[in-house]
Amino acid sequence: MDNKYFDNIPKIEFKGIQSVDPLSFNYYDASKIVLGKSMEENLRIASCYWHSFSWPGGDPFGGPTFERPWMQKGDAIEMAKLKLENAFDFFEKLGQPYFCFHDADIAPEGSNFAETETIQKTIVDAIQKKIEDGNTKLLWGTANMFSHRRYMGGAATNPDPDVFKYAAAQVKMCMDNTKQLGGQNYVLWGGREGYETILNTNMKQELDQLGRFMQMAVEHKHKIGFQGPLLIEPKPHEPTKHQYDFDAAAVYAFLQKHNLEKEIKLNIEVNHATLALHSFEHEIAYAFANDIFGSLDINRGDPLIGWDTDQFPNSVQELLMPFYYIYKNGGLGSGGLNLDAKIRRQSVDPEDLFYAHIGAMDTCAKALLAAEKMINDGEYDKFIKERYGKWASSDAIAENQSLEAIHAEVINKDINPQPKSGRQEFLENLVNRYLD
Repeated sequence: MDNKYFDNIPKIEFKGIQSVDPLSFNYYDASKIVLGKSMEENLRIASCYWHSFSWPGGDPFGGPTFERPWMQKGDAIEMAKLKLENAFDFFEKLGQPYFCFHDADIAPEGSNFAETETIQKTIVDAIQKKIEDGNTKLLWGTANMFSHRRYMGGAATNPDPDVFKYAAAQVKMCMDNTKQLGGQNYVLWGGREGYETILNTNMKQELDQLGRFMQMAVEHKHKIGFQGPLLIEPKPHEPTKHQYDFDAAAVYAFLQKHNLEKEIKLNIEVNHATLALHSFEHEIAYAFANDIFGSLDINRGDPLIGWDTDQFPNSVQELLMPFYYIYKNGGLGSGGLNLDAKIRRQSVDPEDLFYAHIGAMDTCAKALLAAEKMINDGEYDKFIKERYGKWASSDAIAENQSLEAIHAEVINKDINPQPKSGRQEFLENLVNRYLD
């Protein structure tokens, strides 16, 4: 098999909505100005290294279906280098401004931690050269503390303190590598920070461990001078029965308890929000309301399947309200739209990975254009402002207010409010108007 997996794929260009070329963008025009910035600057799209280049296409009932050159038998480090060459070829041909990775995605583990760190350094140095010579930067890095059997009982929440220490060393290494590569954020995802059964779990002990672990991560960030935010990615369950980072609200409560709410923000994922029985826009609106919004993993789940299917986004309607909240509140900042999604295991051709990313990027571009229309039109904002308008002159929640005073006022002024329509159907029609 040819080691240049994407050799027959041309550079993907914007050709407009009339193009029927499947290897072209219809809507994603990187230089187009939207809301005062280029589309590329607004969307800050990233590819994920794990699903796109490390996942072999297996599932619980069948083995790998992808036969890519870097997945063949051979020296593991050389295969990692080959994967790196093909990954950056993909990034450049797609015109992708960012990528994200776990340590386990980019390089194999050694026989001990010292050897693992040496191998990581070799690959990180090679990635740094690619970044310096190309146009793709690192949006964020993270440590995989959920795949190896040592983490079957959790990482920071493990009952064995030696596992906690190993995980701490791993995060230190990954934070250092992310800083070296100019990463703009660092993500802490606790894939197994939770429990499978409460029968063998000391919840207070585990939460205290997790809190101290996060505090140490913050301390190390300041020690090494890492300028980007630290992010936690909420997820309710799967692989564990219950994860402590269940949703945005649970993470915010955890951060407040451990005095970390000024230090750590959220990386919110679509499929994780829906697994928590929330909408994507709910989690985003909550994060902005509490000043903990950081970045996004952009994908979708399957409504007929109750687990994290990580499919590429393909519905502008599903993204319009999330994008409205993001761009009404100033945009993504140092965050981005990480395409944390994988092609289906039957999509075995090199072109399939491009088709998936092209479609997702076009969908995000269309949603951005619709959000711009919605923001500039102002009709939705006007409705919300009018609905809450009386609060601007009300003293109902003033600091010197009391239940006794309000009670007297209601009686003396004969306050008898009448309900007003929430006009949900009107608003649904209004939002649909921006999709045209």
